Amino acid sequence: MSVSEEIKRLHELHQAGALTDEEFARAKERLLNGGKPAGDGDFASEFSSLRRSRTDRWLGGVCGGIAKASGVDSWIWRLVFALFTLTFGFGVVIYLLLWIFVPEDEMTGI
Repeated sequence: MSVSEEIKRLHELHQAGALTDEEFARAKERLLNGGKPAGDGDFASEFSSLRRSRTDRWLGGVCGGIAKASGVDSWIWRLVFALFTLTFGFGVVIYLLLWIFVPEDEMTGI
């Protein structure tokens, strides 16, 4: 399937309501960038955009922030940290370091 056909298919999904405006824009940009996300896509830029969540949190919002950045549900990240704590003992240390050094997400619209 060519890029123009894929964009046409995305447009059809967007018109049908299956994709939001934001999802459509991201998918179109990803197609036009050859499958790479916007920006340079390296690890440093991804890590610098990491923010602790203010809405999806149990303690410090670390798992909610990682979930937002990675696209994996936050309960899975919580489980990963719990398993690392129980098996290796360093899950709490990593969580605390992320809680200290990762800035909190900014509230918008309030």
